[in-house]
Amino acid sequence: MKKAIVIGSGFGGLAIACRLKKHNFNVTLLEKQSDLGGRARTFTHNGFKYDAGPTVITAPYLIHELFEMHGKDSKDYYNLIKVNPFYRFVFSDKSHFDYGDNLLAMLRVIKKQYSYEDALGYIALLKHSKRIFKTAFTKLSDKPFESLGSMMPYLPELLRIKFYESVNSSVSKFMKNENLTKALSMHPLLVGGNPYTTTSIYLLIQYLEWKWGVYYAEGGTRSIVNSLEKLLGEIGVECHKNTEVIRVVENNNKITTIETDNGSFNADLVVSNADPSMFYEKVLRKTPAKISNKPSVLKHSMSLFVIYFSTKKIYDQIQHHTIIFNKRHKELLADIFDKKIMIDDPSLYLHRPLATDIGGQQFESDSFYVLAPVPNNLSNIDWEEYGDSFKDIVFDILEEFALPGLRKNLVDSFYITPKYF
Repeated sequence: MKKAIVIGSGFGGLAIACRLKKHNFNVTLLEKQSDLGGRARTFTHNGFKYDAGPTVITAPYLIHELFEMHGKDSKDYYNLIKVNPFYRFVFSDKSHFDYGDNLLAMLRVIKKQYSYEDALGYIALLKHSKRIFKTAFTKLSDKPFESLGSMMPYLPELLRIKFYESVNSSVSKFMKNENLTKALSMHPLLVGGNPYTTTSIYLLIQYLEWKWGVYYAEGGTRSIVNSLEKLLGEIGVECHKNTEVIRVVENNNKITTIETDNGSFNADLVVSNADPSMFYEKVLRKTPAKISNKPSVLKHSMSLFVIYFSTKKIYDQIQHHTIIFNKRHKELLADIFDKKIMIDDPSLYLHRPLATDIGGQQFESDSFYVLAPVPNNLSNIDWEEYGDSFKDIVFDILEEFALPGLRKNLVDSFYITPKYF
């Protein structure tokens, strides 16, 4: 039986480990942290547990099938709960718009709160999103576009869905209201992209959310990670935690051995789910062969400043996913993505799991995390110096727009900066 090594236990690593095992590989998973999950790992602070990162599940079948391919029923491992509404958008004028769950009801709100033209525009936008979904997700999501030549057979379809437009420019052709355009262009930000420059292919997420819904895992995203860890144990995948990959040994341009701080592992196949740039620099210790993948050419995404906190007050009026838009938008994103300068007026995403998972309450408290998009580490911002003051800026915004009396109700809090990522 051939040996496969998977480096990194984010959702991608966990998924490929399951699939390689199904294809009769002897699979070993290596994770440098003390727990699995990667960006989806769990933080514990003063007894409170917090999902570290991803909490929006939009295509649940992709998780279910990992269990089904091994003859298991995912319902025996975890439970997904529908989120309603998908998101609440809060704008700088303190108005808000609840997006998702019931399309007809939402269209009536758009007509009443904004205009009849915007309601019609959203129907047209959703139809456009469906076209993109059918091309980019259904037909092309498993195609490896490794060169311009590999794209040529699909170019007519890509041109038909106007892949060359940005998300924001595409949305603005359908929506007239500025706030709605901001809100309906936000999806690239969830994966680190700038809606003013990211290809409109990402508009497929609009239709994808309506097609399958938006879900949250009962007990937190960590319940899915724990379930996958249990599955891996049942199907015979070895998981080595606290095992950091140091370097690789190659023979005839093929990786044959992985050296770690916890021993060496031989392999016929190696799959890395680690950050590509860091993996090339720290482990492979070389630059990518393709010009398009070289560090000098690649444009890295934004980073995040994330505060995890709990309060003795229960904020019942707050939805599960709340996005607070600053008055500055395009200029703010330019400061973050392009100029890479310190900001003092961030837009925020607030996660409140208690809105959906009442059984997940901890210590009779309400638990949250709030993240602010900020410049990545190429900015050279000294977060040791600015971290506490930036936290205060974020809390000021939350107290004004969502959580009045936040500071006096805090029972736990800590934050992470771009240095973590």
